[in-house]
Amino acid sequence: MATAYGPYEPGTEPRGHLVPTALSAPFRARVWCEFLYLMISLPMAILTFVYAVTMIALGAGLLITFLGVPVLGAALAGCRGLGVVERARARALLGLRLAEPEPVLRGRGKRGPVAWLGALLRSGTSWRHVIYALIHLPWAVFAFAFALSFTVYGWTSATYPLWRWVFPRYLDQPGIQVFGDDHGHDFYLDTPFETAVTCVAGLLVLLLTPWVMRALTSVDRIMVTGLLGPSRLASRVLELESDRGTVVDTAAADLRRIERDLHDGAQARLVALAMDLGLAKEKLEDDPEAAAKMVDEAHGEVKLALQELRDLARGIHPAILTDRGLGPALSALAARCTVPVTVTVELPERPAPAIEGIAYFTVSELLQNISKHSRAHTAEVDVWRAEDRVLIQITDDGRGGADTSAGSGLAGLAERIDAVDGVLVVHSPAGGPTTVTAELPWR
Repeated sequence: MATAYGPYEPGTEPRGHLVPTALSAPFRARVWCEFLYLMISLPMAILTFVYAVTMIALGAGLLITFLGVPVLGAALAGCRGLGVVERARARALLGLRLAEPEPVLRGRGKRGPVAWLGALLRSGTSWRHVIYALIHLPWAVFAFAFALSFTVYGWTSATYPLWRWVFPRYLDQPGIQVFGDDHGHDFYLDTPFETAVTCVAGLLVLLLTPWVMRALTSVDRIMVTGLLGPSRLASRVLELESDRGTVVDTAAADLRRIERDLHDGAQARLVALAMDLGLAKEKLEDDPEAAAKMVDEAHGEVKLALQELRDLARGIHPAILTDRGLGPALSALAARCTVPVTVTVELPERPAPAIEGIAYFTVSELLQNISKHSRAHTAEVDVWRAEDRVLIQITDDGRGGADTSAGSGLAGLAERIDAVDGVLVVHSPAGGPTTVTAELPWR
């Protein structure tokens, strides 16, 4: 169902609710917001077009003097300022989620108005704002005329029976005049049948209004997104910066975890072992039996410390993964799970080592979640290659209810996968079963 600012799209509603939704769609706030956007677009387009053409022409004419460069800079700066208004209109009336474009970037160590003017003139974003100002006016004229005519015709025709009395009382004619000539051949919409047909035609036009408004504003959405929003390169740079931050945070968290495990686990045991061996050495001559007992206890502590070190190394990057690949490593991982797990790995060759490590870590985290929280009886792990992607799917018959937005470990896992251009999708209805699909790049 359409929301206040969301579109009504055909086919998105259950069949039993399609007719009521279609009838109420013309009255929804979304349609009127889009209509208001189209009405405001014409004066805004005239303003931006006149400003851009005037300033660009003036600046180009003055290029033979030094004044042409600052005038062109003022033209670009003004177009960028008008672009801020256009983006705000699109967000408020169209519900368009649009980030701000990249700012004017000066060179390193360069300051002052001259450096800023040079960066402004070199900025592709600034010239895209000028292009928007030039091409938006023709479309705004067409969209304004079409939307206004369509809306006025629909509402006046649909309500024609309510206001037809105006014609005989004030205009001295029986109804709306369709055509007429000097020979007295006039045709009016005045009979009950003609009035009913006019009303039905107006209702049909009103029912088409949501689609018409969406079609008209879709062009505006494309222009605003493509010309006034961030470029693909800038979006990619921001995405890579975000991914780099995620990778750095994840690496720092892993280092802290390793340090904590070493400090609280193996290091503490080795310190206790050194103390026990020192005491055993002192008692070796006086009480050999007690010294032997202490050495035997120290031997047990050595075994536990070695086991903890093996577990820690396995959590970082297990040797079996390096030596034999993802299939045997996941099989060994599944053997330690408290739930019976079936592992199927169909990979023609080994992926990149970094991707292999992330895939192993992903399966490890998900199997730990199954062991701790799912109350499942069985689980399945499937890994295969689809073109240049590695797909991992883990299914269990547990209680379900897993959610990446709940701030759980799944959210951190999704961020880690996203940092390498991967995707994590969780389908876990209440009562189960749960299916988690991870998609990673092959290289």
